[in-house]
Amino acid sequence: MSTAMPFDADAPLISDVTAAVKTAGRTLRDRYTTHARGVSLNEVVDEIHANDDAVLDVLREPLLRARRGSHWADDELAGGALPPGEWWVVDPAEGNINHVHGMPDWAVTATLVRDNQPVLTVVHLPLTGDTYTAVAGHGAQLNDRPLKVSAKTELAAALVGTGQAKPGEDMDTFRRIGESVTAMLVNGLVVRVSVPATMQLIHVAAGRMDAFWQFSDVRSGLVAGALLVLEAGGTVTDLAGEPWSTGSRDFLAAAPGIHTPALTVLKPIA
Repeated sequence: MSTAMPFDADAPLISDVTAAVKTAGRTLRDRYTTHARGVSLNEVVDEIHANDDAVLDVLREPLLRARRGSHWADDELAGGALPPGEWWVVDPAEGNINHVHGMPDWAVTATLVRDNQPVLTVVHLPLTGDTYTAVAGHGAQLNDRPLKVSAKTELAAALVGTGQAKPGEDMDTFRRIGESVTAMLVNGLVVRVSVPATMQLIHVAAGRMDAFWQFSDVRSGLVAGALLVLEAGGTVTDLAGEPWSTGSRDFLAAAPGIHTPALTVLKPIA
């Protein structure tokens, strides 16, 4: 059963969601160090879980309260379609591995997904204070300034990117990542391979990068950026060229003039 409602019913939520995400961001910022934490795998994993737990403690209840009747998607590394209805898909420390290693590329994200389509998102970068927001049908903003994707049309002039979605992907996914990077090195201008996905997708939405693709369906790394790119005028599909949803197996977000040539390169690999 669909829970469709007018876009204007979502817009008033943005202030409450932004406040909750910024509060969570302060918690994550207070835990940040400029040196790496943890040496063994177990120690690194413990640091990652401690970050998640600390942020979720202050983020979960305000979001569920902001949208009565909404549900919570518990596993941030899960993929595939969600049951019908409204779900909060949250990454309490998007780029957690960077945070634990003393790097600056991390954020807190919260996205409301309705019937497997993102309809509202907030991405907050605590170290810079920047906040990216989007509501379906209302555009995308960086600190209340409208975002617009790149106007490029030549793949040979494009800055593009990809990355793994999580540790321990299967060998076929690793092979496709490698082949796609090689293909884009040949056909594009420069290729970035980094994590997390959201930190690249905000660049696509802002016109600083031209495309991002991923051979994955991990929802928490894609839903926020997908909505930001769409609302900034970009194109978001799977690697077969079909409209993307949380049920899609893979992902491509690009400026309109770059999407088709990028898809031509990536589709045979997917």
